[in-house]
Amino acid sequence: MSLTWILIRGSGIAAFALLSGSVVWGLMISSKVFGRAVKAKGLQWIHESIGLAAVLATVVHLVALVADEYIEFTWSQVLVPGLSTWEPLPVALGVVSFWTMVVVAFSFYVKKWIGQKTWRTIHFLSYGALLGALIHGITAGTDSSNPFVAGMYAGVFVVVVLLTVIRFVAELGTASTRPGSTRTVPSPVEPVTGETEQARRPSRPGEIGSERTRAMLERAAARRAGESRDAGRDRVEATAEG
Repeated sequence: MSLTWILIRGSGIAAFALLSGSVVWGLMISSKVFGRAVKAKGLQWIHESIGLAAVLATVVHLVALVADEYIEFTWSQVLVPGLSTWEPLPVALGVVSFWTMVVVAFSFYVKKWIGQKTWRTIHFLSYGALLGALIHGITAGTDSSNPFVAGMYAGVFVVVVLLTVIRFVAELGTASTRPGSTRTVPSPVEPVTGETEQARRPSRPGEIGSERTRAMLERAAARRAGESRDAGRDRVEATAEG
């Protein structure tokens, strides 16, 4: 057994384990599994580091494949999907997964330019990268019959599905409890005018005295007006009698 063959197998398993860890860690962050016990910045740094480590492990895997003399891969065959003559579909899935990992991993460094929404959309590609790597490992890998590797594949699949369901349920709960906007719409039967608004508005403590004073002045003015009318009427009657 050659050193390159051992390196191919080891780096491939390591790349899949790191990719799985990155996806699982990202789902745990988005599902709020950690709560507020750990700072989000530290969790994000770990997520980013695992993703970069998965890319580096895959690069080692590709270099070992090209260096190995058994199948004699070329660089174009391990970097361009569909050019491999050995197991074309599994190898193509592996190549696509690699480039998807590269895009997702380096999206951390352009997040401030592409925006949060675009960055989240790119991160959803991690599901495709993981699925492609899983199929690639099962169909093209020589260790699929190994109980440890088979258990890792099954365990990763179950954990990712479970965390995805938890995240989906958590987002539904957040959306249902989010307070909606409440607006007071005037009744079409009773339009709100300035006078109506003023009448409906409760008086402030400082306005009570002024309202009472204004009412007293209005009553006094009305009383004086009435007295003036009576006096005028008396003068008219006295003139008529004279």
